[in-house]
Amino acid sequence: MLKSLGWIALLCIAWVTPAQAEDGYDLWLRYRALPAAQADAVALRATVIVRDEQDATVALAAQELVRGLSGLTGRTVGIGAAGDGAIVIGTARSPRIVALDLPLPGLGPEGYVLRSMMVDGRPATVIAANGPVGVLYGAFRLLRIAQTGQPLDRLAIIERPRLALRVLNHWDNPDRYVERGYAGQSLWDWQKLPGFTDPRYTDYARANASVGINGTVLNNVNASPDMLTPAFLEKVARLAAIFRPWGIRVYLSAKFSAPIEVGGLKTADPLDPQVAAWWRAKADEIYACIPDFGGFLVKANSEGQPGPGDYGRSHAEGANMLAAALKPHGGVVMWRAFVYAHDKPEDRAKQAYSEFQPLDGTFADNVIVQVKNGPIDFQPREPFHPLFGAMPRTPLMMEVQITKEYLGFATHLAYLGTMWEEVLRSDTWRPRKGSTVADVLARPGGLTGMAGVANVGTDRNWSGSQFDQANWYAFGRMAWNPDDRASDIARDWAAMTWGTAVADPVAAMMLRSRQAVVDYMMPLGLHHLFATGHHYGPGPWVDDLARPDWNPVYYHKADRAGIGFDRTRSGSDAVGQYAPALAKRWGNSATVPEDLLLWFHHVPWERRMASGRTLWEELVARYDQGVAEVAAMQGQWAALKGQVDDQRHAEVSQFLTIQRAEAQWWRDACIAYFAEVSGRALPAGVAPPAHPLAWYKAVRTPYAPGNGR
Repeated sequence: MLKSLGWIALLCIAWVTPAQAEDGYDLWLRYRALPAAQADAVALRATVIVRDEQDATVALAAQELVRGLSGLTGRTVGIGAAGDGAIVIGTARSPRIVALDLPLPGLGPEGYVLRSMMVDGRPATVIAANGPVGVLYGAFRLLRIAQTGQPLDRLAIIERPRLALRVLNHWDNPDRYVERGYAGQSLWDWQKLPGFTDPRYTDYARANASVGINGTVLNNVNASPDMLTPAFLEKVARLAAIFRPWGIRVYLSAKFSAPIEVGGLKTADPLDPQVAAWWRAKADEIYACIPDFGGFLVKANSEGQPGPGDYGRSHAEGANMLAAALKPHGGVVMWRAFVYAHDKPEDRAKQAYSEFQPLDGTFADNVIVQVKNGPIDFQPREPFHPLFGAMPRTPLMMEVQITKEYLGFATHLAYLGTMWEEVLRSDTWRPRKGSTVADVLARPGGLTGMAGVANVGTDRNWSGSQFDQANWYAFGRMAWNPDDRASDIARDWAAMTWGTAVADPVAAMMLRSRQAVVDYMMPLGLHHLFATGHHYGPGPWVDDLARPDWNPVYYHKADRAGIGFDRTRSGSDAVGQYAPALAKRWGNSATVPEDLLLWFHHVPWERRMASGRTLWEELVARYDQGVAEVAAMQGQWAALKGQVDDQRHAEVSQFLTIQRAEAQWWRDACIAYFAEVSGRALPAGVAPPAHPLAWYKAVRTPYAPGNGR
């Protein structure tokens, strides 16, 4: 934890000098000088930072304003007494803030007021909140406004987060390997903790705070029980102390069988009194060294992980036992609904609903069920998960994947804000038309939250590529406000990361990028066509894996007659898990959106599409369209040479070249396979794949990163 305000003041001296290298380390917090006119306008409203509270978090807010405004204006901004252009910051404990009579009631500890007003007869900007972290969030909001070239003279913002838990899930193992990670090793150097603390830990916390992320799960959901041992808890406590002034709590993924593996018990049955007592004692031990510990994330009875089902108990019985252990300390259980098992022959898309929906209303009040955005597994496009809206008496949080396991790893430009917006704005029709997924997440009267599987690692640019930073940023923004627009977020990030002069063309690329990936990988509702295990590259032909639902052929079901998974009443009836109005629309091949056609229907190759083409012709056209979009992005990025720094421009150019080649690989391999399966010739004028199908089937990439071990 930060030990003194004096130390923070010394830190500020280093902060106000902008880094020279443009390697991506600074993320969206670059604070490079604005164009002259914008810099002058900001300077008029930012001459001095005024605070009168001796609080570490408020001090961080002040120092961030000094760092940011000095960099943006090219003028020295300090901390001092009030004057013209002062920025006055503080909480409701500050007499100066109390005297301003601002509308702080109802904003909670994290909300803030950001207002242009007169203070002591002089024009000033005020950042006020009920709690110190609210001041910090308000400071970052003011800096975002300045970075994106907006005026500072008429501010009237009152804001609080719509979701309480805004959490990154790190799939990091104790040996620093990151499952589904594409940005180097884990940030957490467990071997050197707690004795050595990498400065990146503080920079990580600062980046998260800048977008309102307030929690981090430090370890993989496929958890090692060792994380709950005293040796590791001491290390976790050190990280918690670093993160605390930035408003971030730490959580741990807990292995359900830990009472056996590190506790010496013979069972992990949640209804066994000894098991419950072990978890109560473990919770007491954790909170003794981490008083603000957030709680546990649990993956149970999925992909071989232990859970209450091993003892004939329900998910609710398992979650509630852990919740009881955490309850006296204010901790929560985030219980994942990602479940599928080999002994259940039903459509994999149905399994989470089948197991969890009957348990609605049976979970403890400090349990929140964590549901993936779609019913399969972070596919480039899925319908929203049917559990959203179907468990009205149970708090649900949405889990999204920031790291791009299924969208090209680090090298493909794929802005995921548009994907999440598509899900969040989906109408569940439960309990009525107009009830969106965002509304479900923000339901009043209980826990609320959103989780993102992190794409953060030891790579210098944090995320494996420059543009993958945008997904970390967008997650924070949408977790704070699920109704935020992906287009607004993209433009803000582009302006902050690349400069206001190029924000519009960069944002335009981003907003088209995810659809491009869908088109060159799996258009029209196709899904899970990936090569085995690592999910790198196409493998629609794979049919030899041990479980049916591990094989791509299970999902596309292509044959001579047609293609697609029949999830209507005549098939698996997965569509029946949605509200009746949606089930009716999606269950009819004439009314289902074409982007979900093959998700819900097995349709003939000759079916006419909205374009007038047959399904086969449309499928090929979509693949070509995806490849063409990547080529267009290459040209658009090339046109920005000289308008952004050379180092980052060159890196993005090289990654786009990789993406272009791999998009062609996806297109060619899939077209070659589906042409053979369907027995159809390519449409007239379409370029044939570069190689015969056997060539694509022979491709092996055993060392692709991020595969589970």
